[in-house]
Amino acid sequence: MKPRILLVEDDSNLTELVQYNLEREGFEVAHSPDGNEGLMMALEIPPDLVLLDWMLPGLSGIEICRRLRRKRETANIPIIMLTARTEEADRIRGLEIGADDYITKPFSPRELIARIHAVLRRVRPGLSGKALTYGGITLDTTSHKVQRKDKFLHLGPTEFRILRHFMENPGRVFSREQLLDAVWGHDVYVELRTVDVHIRRLRKALNEGGAPDPIRTVRSAGYSLDLDLEEGD
Repeated sequence: MKPRILLVEDDSNLTELVQYNLEREGFEVAHSPDGNEGLMMALEIPPDLVLLDWMLPGLSGIEICRRLRRKRETANIPIIMLTARTEEADRIRGLEIGADDYITKPFSPRELIARIHAVLRRVRPGLSGKALTYGGITLDTTSHKVQRKDKFLHLGPTEFRILRHFMENPGRVFSREQLLDAVWGHDVYVELRTVDVHIRRLRKALNEGGAPDPIRTVRSAGYSLDLDLEEGD
């Protein structure tokens, strides 16, 4: 799956340049020139990273960042602020309200892409091609092997993709709709109960031998990889 980036930027020339270079780098890009619409897009289909202009029509980038950080389903999404402001106080303010990085206009596409990769490596290691480890579970994104403690697990392709998505976002609750979009894709019709079937299969494989269940069911919300199960539990 391509990492999905939401670009909220009202400068059409900059948008065209950024979108072209990000897609050439292998990212999927969604775009909005309006703050209110950008916030709605982030909440409806949470992206892997948000590129957020400071000054926007409708709702400022600072306010969007603040609101995303307040909501459980978007609290851990990496955010890079794009701004013409150069004052240290402005940079500090952006970081204090929850931005992961800050890049000043004008910037080169190479610098932006390097910043994006750096943030994803730090916040979402699965998107940088490395093995993921969580709660005693190791998932190798290259060899497609999954191990819990010292035992290798046999997962189907769909269960592997679900587990990978969870391990890239530990502790974050996903609704069935969000899992469908992330694992099956936006343009594929699959019934919601199909998610439950694959979650049961994934649980059965992970919990073989009586191991603690790392998947938490959140009533009326969805599923998450439980934060309480840290490495070594």
